[in-house]
Amino acid sequence: MLKSYDKFVKLTIQELSETSVDFSRIKKKVSKLLQLPIPSNADLREIYNKLVLQKQIKPNKKIEEVLIGKKNRTYSGVAVIAVLTKPFSCPGKCLYCPSENKMPKSYLKNEPAVMRAISVNFNPYAQVQKRLRSLELNGHKTDKIELIVMGGTFSYLPKNYQKQFIKECFRATNDYPKIKQITEKNEHGSIIALEKEQKKNENANRRIIGLTLETRPDYINEKEILNFRTLGCTRVELGVQSIFDDILQKNNRGHAISETISATKLLKDCGFKISYHIMPGLLGSTIEKDFQMFQMLFSSPDFQPDLLKIYPTVVLKDSELYSIWKKGKYIPLDNEQFREFILRVKEKIIPPFVRISRLVRDVPAESIIAGPTISNLRQLIENESKCQCIRCREVKDAWQIKEKIILDRIDYSASFGQEIFLQLVSKDKKKLFALLRLRIAKNNNQNNPIRSLKNTAIIREVHTYGKLSQLNKKSVFSPQHIGMGKKMIAEAEKIAKQEFGLKKIAVISGIGVRNYYRKLGYRLKDSYMIKNI
Repeated sequence: MLKSYDKFVKLTIQELSETSVDFSRIKKKVSKLLQLPIPSNADLREIYNKLVLQKQIKPNKKIEEVLIGKKNRTYSGVAVIAVLTKPFSCPGKCLYCPSENKMPKSYLKNEPAVMRAISVNFNPYAQVQKRLRSLELNGHKTDKIELIVMGGTFSYLPKNYQKQFIKECFRATNDYPKIKQITEKNEHGSIIALEKEQKKNENANRRIIGLTLETRPDYINEKEILNFRTLGCTRVELGVQSIFDDILQKNNRGHAISETISATKLLKDCGFKISYHIMPGLLGSTIEKDFQMFQMLFSSPDFQPDLLKIYPTVVLKDSELYSIWKKGKYIPLDNEQFREFILRVKEKIIPPFVRISRLVRDVPAESIIAGPTISNLRQLIENESKCQCIRCREVKDAWQIKEKIILDRIDYSASFGQEIFLQLVSKDKKKLFALLRLRIAKNNNQNNPIRSLKNTAIIREVHTYGKLSQLNKKSVFSPQHIGMGKKMIAEAEKIAKQEFGLKKIAVISGIGVRNYYRKLGYRLKDSYMIKNI
């Protein structure tokens, strides 16, 4: 049936190049000309991809654009896959966290990611495969995967479950699009089984190029660092919430700010990218105190996170905060207050080496009893904000092959070390094409728990933005795979050697990117890619 639509696709491409009429009208016109029923966009995508693969037609930006659903899903150059661990008890007693029955702590059953997890009984293999299929049906490439594991304090989960969960995520990507046996009850993961799937993933058609785990600052120590690296973790999301001890105590957070400072340093010295979860509007805080908090995050070298998720405090029914609010002892921010606050923070505080990943949590408005309910705040303030954060400057689909690109460098102190942020940007620095984070730790990392990182500079991140391109393939529609990463890595090696006198450099590489670094002379040691310079 679909074969008869080859001509439909070819004629549609011709019409797209010759008219500015909207796509639905073009489909109707072509359907009438060929006397065929109007196909779905998913069917058209399947035919288009086949014709390109068979070299019957050339890649066409216009039809790719109109056929993609939810285009921003892969504009950062990766396909983000979020999975949820099954419900476990939580070490925290935070006032604001809901405790919904049979749900991971702080999550609600009507959140989109949670609903996907529930539909497959929290099985990691099924979650990954289902999400990959959904993205591909919407026209997205899934060659490069950024895996984000949600569900609360990952470090608190049984170690066997951790290994089994991550192993199944790797196995799901290795098997896709085939579906092999889905294990339901085996939670006794082994290092050998995990390493086997990781090794396969180095050459798989769909590779996990980054793995993010969530945890609390008080759970980060040298032992946990080694555990995270065994799992393949490259980024850690820390539930910081506030950097004031009095606010943390009033909200029963269960850790002090000293533990956030210690965790941040240890993670950075071992090369991890760090994302802070921050919550304006907590019990006992004020708008001005929250603003001061954001100022301190980027003026004090104790913090300096690489990414931020900003979650306004909301009142949810299954939380202790609900009772306090009901008694009139807590007044949350409203929509306008939060909107104005975020605009002020984005314009006056956020530096260009930080990415604001999220501005609100994906909590449905009907579950929020009190507090901000804006779910699309980023879109609402897009034209008002002059934010210079990474996400606001990512090139997305605005790539122009002839655009003048310059290499820019920003140095800053962080956690008793020197951070060097390299970025490839347009001349006015408003478009960001690629970035690299290089760290030179205090005393050349002599006290690092990972022996191979001593006397070594470490690259914590290399990322080329723009529309996701297939592995090992260039695309005229994207700045990926044209040498931007290599250029910045060569510059980082030069800085480490000439400015700091170091003879080794390491990369905290995702499993699926190891072969890329091997081509540049790096070799695997202690889960890092290391090179003598």
